[in-house]
Amino acid sequence: MERVAIGIDIGGTNIEIGIVNKQGTILLSFRWKTSDFLQAEEFVARLAQTTENLLSNNDWRIIGIGIGAPTANYYTGAIEYAPNMPWKGIIPLQRMTYQATGIPTKLTNDANAVAHGELVFGAGREMKHFSVITLGTGLGSGIVVDGHVLYGQHGLAGEFGHTQVDPNGRQCSCGRLGCLETYVSIRGIELTYQKLGGKENLNPRDIYLRAQQGDELSIETYKKTAQILGNKLADLVHLFDPEAIFLYGGVANAHPLIIPVAQAEMDRQLLKAFRGKVQIRPSDLLDKKGAVLGAAALIWQDEK
Repeated sequence: MERVAIGIDIGGTNIEIGIVNKQGTILLSFRWKTSDFLQAEEFVARLAQTTENLLSNNDWRIIGIGIGAPTANYYTGAIEYAPNMPWKGIIPLQRMTYQATGIPTKLTNDANAVAHGELVFGAGREMKHFSVITLGTGLGSGIVVDGHVLYGQHGLAGEFGHTQVDPNGRQCSCGRLGCLETYVSIRGIELTYQKLGGKENLNPRDIYLRAQQGDELSIETYKKTAQILGNKLADLVHLFDPEAIFLYGGVANAHPLIIPVAQAEMDRQLLKAFRGKVQIRPSDLLDKKGAVLGAAALIWQDEK
């Protein structure tokens, strides 16, 4: 009987689920629409039934369920006021899942889940100090210090996307102005493209493809995005002195355009003692369902 963990990545649009062994191989994966579950109880009930079916049809022993979700608190085991999901308020999902399945469950926010994944299954296996920046609908971060993901006193550490670029800048969904994620995210890149003169409503992938073909406006869009990111990453380095910074998420697929500019800008902004010591890299999990692996790593990290 093979010991496996279930890794679940809950997003505003999709819920990705994978069965992951100790080596980080996803044995089975599937996807549900988040909108199919108007209440968290509906999701938990379907998960419990699916888990029962999986155990009936496979020679597996599920040792735990790991869940990554927006605004999830590792300490409380709850999703707290997720802005882009149908489930409102405080959802004690960790407790609900355990009660429905009888399987030990852990919950953390999506960016910290990827940091756990990098630590257990990625390049972070050889490091004790690194950061993961997730670039997608928003901008999240997972910070690893002395081989442990940093959670802080209240389980909320790592909101790098809500550090400020410009106090008079773009309106953020959090209510503040000029947050980093309003510039370095899917929507942020789209806005930058339009402000630079783009007449079409292109998504970051289309802008990236045009940049690869030599379109100057698209190239400039990614250059400005990368410069802003690099500038703020210098602050991250000054605070935590990581060995490396990994980029993950849909926007990170444009890393050939982002990393060289961000690296140069970060190094330019760093104190001399730090320059040339911290490398920005694409995550090892970038094309490997890293959020699912990260959620499963919440379970497998105890088996190291």
